[in-house]
Amino acid sequence: MSDWWNLSKTAAQTAVFWTVFLAILPWAIHSLETSSGLANFASNLGWRSGGALLIGASCLGLWSGYTMAKEGHGTPLPLDCPRRLVTDGPYAYVRNPMAIAGLSQGAAVGVMIGSWGVLAYVAIGAVIWHLGVRPLEEAHLAEMFGNQYTSYRRSVRCWAPRLSPYTPDGA
Repeated sequence: MSDWWNLSKTAAQTAVFWTVFLAILPWAIHSLETSSGLANFASNLGWRSGGALLIGASCLGLWSGYTMAKEGHGTPLPLDCPRRLVTDGPYAYVRNPMAIAGLSQGAAVGVMIGSWGVLAYVAIGAVIWHLGVRPLEEAHLAEMFGNQYTSYRRSVRCWAPRLSPYTPDGA
């Protein structure tokens, strides 16, 4: 497949995911909170700090998706996964930059609108991802890429970034 095609599919997936998980679901949660009379913590500081986090996390998400499509010759979608183990770009520092970006974006939206429910939704999403999705993804990567992935996994942490980029040869 061409880089253009993989980038197009990644962009479409990003648009759908961001619309559903960062707009529609948070709006629905916040609407339920508001109609139930639950207090929120909305403030100008929350709007500004959440907005800054949202911009930074979105940049990380876009960089991760671009790297996955361009270097991995696939997309983040499980049914159209990369054909090459991606250890470049943000993946050279942390194994799951897209998960970090998505969870950070969700937290940013929660802070921006002052919603405890949205922050709880993000926390539940983090637990589901870490305990449910991540083990399946890692098993699939180990099966697909063998020792190459095992070496990468040993050297690059899931959530905490490295200070220096990973190099496959250990240099």
